[in-house]
Amino acid sequence: MKGPTELLVLAGGFGTRLRSAVSEVPKPLAPVGNRPFLRYLIENWLAEGITTLTFLLHYQSNAIEAFLEAEKNNGGLRNCEVVTLIEPQPLGTGGAVAFAVRQRTLRGSFLVTNADTYFGVGIQKTLQAAAPAMAVVEVENSERYGSVRIEQDKVVAFAEKQDSAGPGFINAGLYHLHADLLKEWNGQPFSLELGLFPHLAATGRLRAVPLETEFIDIGVPEDYLRFCHWVESGQTGVL
Repeated sequence: MKGPTELLVLAGGFGTRLRSAVSEVPKPLAPVGNRPFLRYLIENWLAEGITTLTFLLHYQSNAIEAFLEAEKNNGGLRNCEVVTLIEPQPLGTGGAVAFAVRQRTLRGSFLVTNADTYFGVGIQKTLQAAAPAMAVVEVENSERYGSVRIEQDKVVAFAEKQDSAGPGFINAGLYHLHADLLKEWNGQPFSLELGLFPHLAATGRLRAVPLETEFIDIGVPEDYLRFCHWVESGQTGVL
């Protein structure tokens, strides 16, 4: 696999919207069938050539670390380096990535994804787009997410959730970023989605990578249950 093979996984959120359905474990470990959700993600990431997984943790970090240790012991992370970083305080998505860049002394480009978002394929295609790039998927109703406006191969604007309805592209939660974008970080919490990405889009620097693949964000109970049903059905039909 050419280019970077490191994937930073945002797994430190509190998962408050999912609490009514999953309250005993952090969101990435939500049970799906007889396995944690994160197991399905790891299988896809490794199948697409990722060789280093860096988990950015905060809420219930011990539970995720214990899961990863068990995965190592049973061979589920064979040929993959696993790193965990625990944020000293909630830093937001941008602060978490900047913290990882600093702690890992990262140079060049790397991938970032969310630990609550499933996509079938997309790693390789996103890697092939020069950083900074954002994977996007088309959905029937973008209202829950907020939509992404694309012109040619660039993300040019974002619409807030309340201004989005009907079919459109949304942020798929997979990014190809460069360490230089975060070198001026001041140590404070900030959001990639509200801070960095709108600035990159406004200046014409954020590439769009459309994916045609299964996609779901399990952040709310109805979508978590939909993913469970999809897995129980043998991963057939439309997710």
